[in-house]
Amino acid sequence: MTAGQRSAAAAIAVLLLTGVAGCGSAAEPPPTSGPTPSVVPTGLPSPTDRSPHGVLLSAQLAMTAARRAEFSYRLGAEQAVGVLFWAPKTVLTVKYPDTAEQLIVLDTTAYRGGDPATAERTGGRHWEKFTAPGGQREIPYAGLVDRINPMVALTAAVAAESPRLIGEEELGEATVQHYRLTVGVDRYVAAQTLLPAGRQQALQAALSAGGAHQLTLDLWLNDKDQLVQLRRSSEGGPDDTMTYKNLGGPLSVQAPAESDTVDEGARTLPPLAS
Repeated sequence: MTAGQRSAAAAIAVLLLTGVAGCGSAAEPPPTSGPTPSVVPTGLPSPTDRSPHGVLLSAQLAMTAARRAEFSYRLGAEQAVGVLFWAPKTVLTVKYPDTAEQLIVLDTTAYRGGDPATAERTGGRHWEKFTAPGGQREIPYAGLVDRINPMVALTAAVAAESPRLIGEEELGEATVQHYRLTVGVDRYVAAQTLLPAGRQQALQAALSAGGAHQLTLDLWLNDKDQLVQLRRSSEGGPDDTMTYKNLGGPLSVQAPAESDTVDEGARTLPPLAS
């Protein structure tokens, strides 16, 4: 594919991904169907083109339609499980294996706690509530969201050159197709045109840690072209793995009861557990 075609394909991907940078709530309307292949101009990779580029575009559409999933991740040495809604608004829960503390993000509000230690610190209430400073509509812990959001990785993958099909593999009890590509950190971040500049800069810093300039993306897709596992690795830098399941399933996230919450307002967000 020529450079002009890649740019056009990336532009199409942006149009298909209007939900990737939304904010979150617990209520979730039924998924809507994605655009039909006819919206993709002739001569460009499309969801009906089973070349690696075409399959990745199909995966973009499939994950856009799914809008939510359960996940587990390993970001460096940190491991956690949770639920992520990436459209139409951002909703996140994170549970850590070595602590009872939890994180809930609903739109521009974050809740930390749910554990005895928080209740002891706050005088009996189990959750602390945080909001963005100055009434700004910012997503708390957006840096974590952008690293684990499958749409962010797929946006970079579609914009990359020469993805390859490694082959059919077994992942758990499922048969999946394994694709691989390399992409520069700068290009990975530049593809994220729907992210605000501050989030692009934070993503750049996270992915270039350790002096990394080039990333290898491994993507495992199921028979619906849904992304079920992602690995993002680099020479001397990040080595992250995310798995996704229950894609598009009946998932819901609720805010803690106000009677069990201490409102911390716009106080600086505490660091994540590790």
